[in-house]
Amino acid sequence: MRFVLTVIESRLPRLKFQYKSLVEQGKLQHDPNQEAVAFQLEKLLGRLEQYEKEMAEYHERLAKWSTERENERCKLLMEEAESQQKDDVWKSVTNQGNKFVQRWLSRKKPENVEPGVGKWVSYLNRERKLDSVVGRRPTAPPAPKGLYIYGNVGSGKTMLMDMFYSATEGIVKHRKRYHFHEAMLKINEQMHQIWKNQVEEKSLHSSLSNWVMNLPFDSRVKEWVAAEERYKQEVQMKNILPAVADKFIIDWQADQKGGSILCFDEIQTVDVFAIVALSGIVSRLLSNGTVLVATSNRAPKDLNQDGMQREIFQKFVNKMGEHCENVLIGSEIDYRRVIAQSQRSMGQVHYFWPSDSIALEKFEKKWHEVTNQVGGQITSSTIRVMFGRTLEVPESSNGVARFTFEYLCGRPLGAADYIAVAENYHTVFISGIPMMSMRIRDKARRFITLVDELYNHHCRLFCSAASSIDELFQGTEEGALFDLESFQFETETEGSKLRRNVLAEGSVSSGGAPTGIVSMLSGQEEMFAFRRAVSRLIEMQTPVYLEGVHSLHPHFQRQRREFENIYTGNIQPQLSF
Repeated sequence: MRFVLTVIESRLPRLKFQYKSLVEQGKLQHDPNQEAVAFQLEKLLGRLEQYEKEMAEYHERLAKWSTERENERCKLLMEEAESQQKDDVWKSVTNQGNKFVQRWLSRKKPENVEPGVGKWVSYLNRERKLDSVVGRRPTAPPAPKGLYIYGNVGSGKTMLMDMFYSATEGIVKHRKRYHFHEAMLKINEQMHQIWKNQVEEKSLHSSLSNWVMNLPFDSRVKEWVAAEERYKQEVQMKNILPAVADKFIIDWQADQKGGSILCFDEIQTVDVFAIVALSGIVSRLLSNGTVLVATSNRAPKDLNQDGMQREIFQKFVNKMGEHCENVLIGSEIDYRRVIAQSQRSMGQVHYFWPSDSIALEKFEKKWHEVTNQVGGQITSSTIRVMFGRTLEVPESSNGVARFTFEYLCGRPLGAADYIAVAENYHTVFISGIPMMSMRIRDKARRFITLVDELYNHHCRLFCSAASSIDELFQGTEEGALFDLESFQFETETEGSKLRRNVLAEGSVSSGGAPTGIVSMLSGQEEMFAFRRAVSRLIEMQTPVYLEGVHSLHPHFQRQRREFENIYTGNIQPQLSF
C-alpha cells in the first residue's frame, strides 16, 4: 500500500508516530505487525545520520588513495617502459633485426603458455607493488543492517518501505527506490551500454592514445605501454555486473561522498537472469556499504522454489542474511480492501463496468471532464522508452492520456513501455478491458505489469471493463486463467534467442509474447500476482491513494522542481481531481 506522506525538515514525527497519526486519521487500520516494522525502520533511520558522516569521511580517504595509487601505477609503468627501452636483447631485436636472437627468444617461449598470461602476471606484480607502496584500498565503515520485509498482498510492505524512503531525504545523499521491473530494465540497459562502450573502445585499439604517443620511447615500447593499459581496462571490465552495480545508485556526475540506500520493492526470482543479476548487483552494493530495505511476498530462502542456479542463489541468500534482518508481516488481511470499504470515494467513480452503453457513456463523460479540466488540445504524441525506442500515444493532453486495452496489452509491449507511460502521464484512461482467460494469457500478463507500473508511479487510473475488479481474473467460459508464462517480467527470449544474445546484438526487446518458454513460475506465484493486481486496482480508487497523486507522481515532482528554480520556497501545483 502507498499513502500520502508529509516529510518535515526536522524529520519529526518519526516513523512510528507517523504510523500512529495515519491510524488516528482513519487512513490506516491499526495492525501490530505493521507498527513493529515501523519501529524497526525508525531505529534504522536513527543509525543512518552517523553512518552518513562515516561514509563521507571514508570516501575522502578513498579518493585520496585512488589518486595516489593511479599516480604510482603510471610511475611504475614508466619505469618498466624505461627498462624495456634499455634492454640489450630488446634493442638487438628492434634496431638490428638479429634473426638469430629473435629465433632464440621465440624458441625459449613455452608452447603451453596461453596468450595474455604474461600480461596477467605483469598486471598482478604491478598491483602487488602498488599495495606495498600505497597500501590496500581503505575499508568502508560497517553499515547498519537493513530490512527485508515480506508478507501477503495488502499487508503494508510497500507503504512502510515508502515511509522509510521519504524519511531518509536529507539524511543520506545517495538514495534510490526501484520496483523489480524497473530495476531489471535498468540493469539490462546499463549492461548494454557498458557492452557498447567496450566494443567502441576495442575499435580504437589499433591507434595509440595521445599520451602514449608523446612518451619518450620508440614505437615498440609505446605499443607495449598501450597494450598494458588496454589489458588493465579489460581486467577491470571483465565482470560486467560489478560495473553496473557501481552506477546503480550513485549519480556519478555529482559528489560521490556519503552513504547510499536502496529501497527495492517486490524482489522476485522469476528466471535465471533475475537470479544472476540480483545476486551480482545486490551483493556488490551490500559489500560496498549500501543499506538495503526490500519487500517481497516470500522469505529470501523461499524465493527460488524452482531451484534455478542454486549455488549463485544460495550465495545471494547468505549475503542478504549478513546485511539484512528478515521481518515477516504476518497479517492475512488485505488492508487495501479494508481502507477501500471504509473510504468509498463519494462521487468519484474511476472503474466503469460492465461494457454496456450506460457505463461507456459515463467513461466518455469522465474523459471529457478531466481533459477539459487540465486544458490544452487533445493530440497524438510520441514518448521515449528505454533502449532508444519510442511509443506512440494516440490521445493525450497535459499529463492525461487515453489508450485501449488492445493497444497496450494486445501488442508486444512490456515493462519498459509501461514505465514510460507511467512517468509521462499522471492520469491514464484504459478502455475495453476484458475478463481474463487462458486464451488471452499473454495480454493478462501484460495487463498485470501495466497495473504494477501505474501503481508504482502513483498514476490516477480510469478503467472501462467487462466485469468488476474482483471478477477480472476469475476466468471465462473458455477456461480459468492459470499457468501464465513469465508474466512478471519481460520475456526471457526474443524469438528463439536468449536474452544475453539479444543484448549483445543491441536489440533489446520491449518484451513481446513469450514463444516456447517453459513457465518457471509456480501456481502460487501466479495467484499472488492476480491477487496483487486486484488489490492495487481497488486501492487506486480510494481517496487516500488519489490524494497522493499530487505528491508522488513524477509529473508533479518535475513541476515543483521547475517552480522551485524560479521562486523561493515550496510551491505545489494545484489540480482538482
